[in-house]
Amino acid sequence: MTRTLPRHLKAAGAFGALALVAVAVPAGVSFAGTDSGTATAEQPAAQPESFRGVDPRVPPELAPPAGNVLHAVLKAKGVQVYGCRDGAWALLEPAASLTGVTVRPVRKVSASHYRGPSWQSDQDGSLLEGDPNPTTIVRVPSERPDSIPQLRITAKTTRGDGLFGKVTYIQRIDTVGGVASGSCTGSGTKAVPYRAVYRFYTARS
Repeated sequence: MTRTLPRHLKAAGAFGALALVAVAVPAGVSFAGTDSGTATAEQPAAQPESFRGVDPRVPPELAPPAGNVLHAVLKAKGVQVYGCRDGAWALLEPAASLTGVTVRPVRKVSASHYRGPSWQSDQDGSLLEGDPNPTTIVRVPSERPDSIPQLRITAKTTRGDGLFGKVTYIQRIDTVGGVASGSCTGSGTKAVPYRAVYRFYTARS
């Protein structure tokens, strides 16, 4: 005989699961794939704060301006592609797959990340392009050695009414890897694996 959980218990379970996704480190799982330790589950009291997008692991410098609210959280796995320029590796573009959830309503989503920087939904085709102007990008060093920095990027253009249609700011946090080291010669390219969490914001309605 199958038992049906009361509605309030189902809702609590869904809420807790989303909170763990929002902080990007599920209990007992190493997000980086390289850490030897085991992540500690959040205490219930901290989950609502994480759900609202004020996870203490997000550097305060990367907070968007007031009036913007968390819209979606996606994990990325891919590469940072570099080209040899004047004997050093210069970033050409990212190439990554993203999976995660939206906040309201809660639903699973996936996307691709590539040159621009741009993000495109796999479900609805909506497109987001960030402003590449260095003066508009806020950078904070990664907490992990030899990793690309954490960022806050301003949305430049959007297309469509789907996942990315109304995004205003993008955060890249919890970065792992992605740095090209050493010198180079000729015109070769190099793809360096990386992982990160991207958090997308929209204007409060």
